[in-house]
Amino acid sequence: MTARNYDSIAPRKLAFLGLGVMGFPMAGHLQRAGHSVTVYNRTAAKAAQWVAEYGGQHADTPRAASADADIVFACVGNDDDLRSVTLGDAGALAGMKAGAIFCDHTTASVSVARELSAAATAQGLHFIDAPVSGGNLGAINGALTVMCGGNAAAFAPVQPVAMAFSKAVTLLGDSGAGQLAKMVNQIAIAGLVQGLSEAIAFGEKAGLDMKAVLGVIGKGAAQSWQMDNRGPTMVDGKFDFGFAVDWMRKDLGLVLDEAKHNGARLPVTALVDQFYADLQAQGGNRQDTSSLIKRLR
Repeated sequence: MTARNYDSIAPRKLAFLGLGVMGFPMAGHLQRAGHSVTVYNRTAAKAAQWVAEYGGQHADTPRAASADADIVFACVGNDDDLRSVTLGDAGALAGMKAGAIFCDHTTASVSVARELSAAATAQGLHFIDAPVSGGNLGAINGALTVMCGGNAAAFAPVQPVAMAFSKAVTLLGDSGAGQLAKMVNQIAIAGLVQGLSEAIAFGEKAGLDMKAVLGVIGKGAAQSWQMDNRGPTMVDGKFDFGFAVDWMRKDLGLVLDEAKHNGARLPVTALVDQFYADLQAQGGNRQDTSSLIKRLR
């Protein structure tokens, strides 16, 4: 994990559920910021590895990890994974103390965010949906962008704590607003990566030195994070890092489902989703989303 300076805030008792490529470093930043962190992971060996690297402690169930925590963070795979760590006798909500806050960083559906917010409220708890953008490198470097939905009073204590792994943590509305904002983010990225793929493929066909071209146009109106960070690796044909195709398809599925409900028209997003399906069919499930360019070569 990249060394960084942490803001000075009062230490809190925290739990973190889910130690995947995002959760592992996110929880580490919280522990290094001086908080007391108890982690839970479905594979217990990963939780033991985290404790060996960062300190803190691990628990055998989400409920045990969440007992007495002021804030419970989670970052798991999908709606079903999220329900599995929150609901039921072994779930976090069953073990949280009155007034505690559950802050979910999973990219999930709006409906599950609102479902779990209602479940938390019924038990005298608070729920913040807080999906993140920035990928694994953002988590490692403590530079994620966090989009939040929920009650402003519950958000207030979460924001300074979450800054341990973030560069921005913003409340955007009521329950579900964080998930909706993440969908906006993914719509923008999907079209941008396809456009960048087409631009690089066109330049290559034209015989241009595309790294030189990207260096020039990246100083003008075409500049983007994707161009700066993925453009050169796309030219090199390197796709073994970052956000995987499988996860992007999961996210775009959520986007397209929500669009059916709100009436939004997303022709480009739907097309790019099918382009990612092509990559899956070719075995590119775990490659970075910038692998879209492979379809054009």
